[in-house]
Amino acid sequence: MKIYAPVAVSAALLLAACSSEEAEQPKEQEQEQAVSSEESTDEPVEENTEVEEAVEESEETAAEPVEPLYEINEANWSVTPISDAPSNVVLLTIDDAPDQHAVEMAQKLHEMDAPAIFFVNGHFLDTPEEEEMLKEIHELGFPIGNHTFSHPNLREISEEEQREEIISLSDRVEEIIGERPKFFRAPFGANTDFTESLVKEEGMVLMNWTYGYDWEADYQDAAALADIMVNTEYLSPGANLLMHDRTWTNEALTDIVEGLRAKDYSIVDPKTINGYEEN
Repeated sequence: MKIYAPVAVSAALLLAACSSEEAEQPKEQEQEQAVSSEESTDEPVEENTEVEEAVEESEETAAEPVEPLYEINEANWSVTPISDAPSNVVLLTIDDAPDQHAVEMAQKLHEMDAPAIFFVNGHFLDTPEEEEMLKEIHELGFPIGNHTFSHPNLREISEEEQREEIISLSDRVEEIIGERPKFFRAPFGANTDFTESLVKEEGMVLMNWTYGYDWEADYQDAAALADIMVNTEYLSPGANLLMHDRTWTNEALTDIVEGLRAKDYSIVDPKTINGYEEN
């Protein structure tokens, strides 16, 4: 089996390879209700305090922030438990969405109750159809991440161009789904000091990955990809798994999730990652 080093080698390989009746009431019933209403006009109206209290309690509960369970370890980009959160977990991420298969991938993950982050590019949000794809992914409950507008190597462009790549995409995503991206991942894993600072100013969680294979020629096949994603030596607690909107990845997705779970790994809900609620 071909072995790849984690983040550093994966990033290098990706850099080289990479170029979602009311029914009408009968008239008699309406008349009866009208009469009943007239007859009760002078009677004091009792407030339904139980319902009001329940509504107030529900609103208070909804307003309570979710306590973060995990954080991203920027030393190796793994997901680290906070306090006593379960540690035998992995994070699923899908890049370059919504190109061709992102909606179908989101539907599969939703059916399997497997959370994930979908990192999107602006050049896949040019048409009304692509906008609807993004809306559907978001409505299925998946957080949207910023993967820059046109997928450049950020280390090869000016700071102003870096800003435009990131901010313009966040603006575009907000225009479509009503909220800005919660996470950021640089194309090719190529962050700069400037973009790292900008991302944090924007309130996004900075992210890279632990391992991924679906851009390698040897793994552009569903069976081979599912096997390496589940059986690589780099699978370990907290692994941050990189995948893409690709045909073979879509075909392998169910086997990947089932294989991870067969090894007793749980899938991290990105909404429990520290920094998500701050955005």
